[in-house]
Amino acid sequence: MNLFSVISDILRGRGRTILTISSIAVGIFAVMIISAIGKIGTGKINRSLDEMGINSVLVESGGAVSLSDEDVTALSTVKGISKAMPLMASVTTCELISDNVVCMAWGVSNNADEIISLKALHGRLINESDIKATERVCVVDREIALQTYGRENITGKTININIGGKYESFRIIGVATSGLSGIQGTINEVVPYFVYLPYTTVQNISGRTDYDKIALLTKGAEDTAVIDRVSECMEKRKGTDKILVNNLLNQRNTLNQILSVATGALGVVAAISLVVASMSVMTAMLVSVSERKREIGIKKSLGAKNSRIVAEFLAESVIISVSGSIVGIVCAIGVTAVMCLALGEAPVFEWDKALQSLSVAVLIGMLSGGYPALKAARMKPVDALKG
Repeated sequence: MNLFSVISDILRGRGRTILTISSIAVGIFAVMIISAIGKIGTGKINRSLDEMGINSVLVESGGAVSLSDEDVTALSTVKGISKAMPLMASVTTCELISDNVVCMAWGVSNNADEIISLKALHGRLINESDIKATERVCVVDREIALQTYGRENITGKTININIGGKYESFRIIGVATSGLSGIQGTINEVVPYFVYLPYTTVQNISGRTDYDKIALLTKGAEDTAVIDRVSECMEKRKGTDKILVNNLLNQRNTLNQILSVATGALGVVAAISLVVASMSVMTAMLVSVSERKREIGIKKSLGAKNSRIVAEFLAESVIISVSGSIVGIVCAIGVTAVMCLALGEAPVFEWDKALQSLSVAVLIGMLSGGYPALKAARMKPVDALKG
């Protein structure tokens, strides 16, 4: 079998070949682009959820018992937990210049940057020295800075925060954004601003020794058993089941499952387009067999074997399918690159999907070209020459 001869035969019906290649390309493109969208979407949502603390576990008292330093220490040793942070939270008011605004005051530790993704835009974050010395310092979000001063950088300014019914003065050491900003967007009408304080300072001013919550950062998002281990640890320590453990990991898994189902459903639709494309390949090959009856008859009369005829037509259908697959893959890579650029994401290219697409293209070519090839091989030379 001569490859150049096969390609020459394909190019005879140039218009039909282009349409057939296009149908394969559309099917492959749809499969790859849907897969890429699913991967980009899942990655982007997971990163957003990580920043909101959904890659963590939140432990809080149901009211009957309190949370202490010993609980923080015990929980930090639970398998699957990498960090444990005391957390105090209250809706209050604060004063900046002449503005009195509603805010959420968060009492946090020096590792808040890891657990709630607190990131300094200006100045610095709360450090270990602030915690130990119960310093009257705070970090505010950029929104409160813009609202009151009309600019982001207001480090060094003084803010008065209502703690326990009394306004206390704090020096602003930093302006930051955090993963909690995602939550902030949903409660903007009620609590538009966030302020972060050393949790020891909040305890000292309010006269408390316990905590509202303990935030735990997990080592891996897939370790859902960590929830059970945390619950068991608190039940052993407190002897009660009135400790609430918010299973944020399951929320992540549920969202990922929903995304997977949606992507899978769209993938099925794309796969149907591949089936339709395979039918177009078969149709094109049947038309080709019909048009080349005399040629087939001449070849057979000159001694061409049935296997040679079958091989030629199978080669044509496979080449058409693979060509369409390559076009679809290239287009998918281009569109995916543009999407990643627009979304500010790292480029995504799934080599496994590309290889699978090529394999599917070869399979489509063999299956779709099989019947036409056999039909051509079974022709009797006399009948073929009459055609």
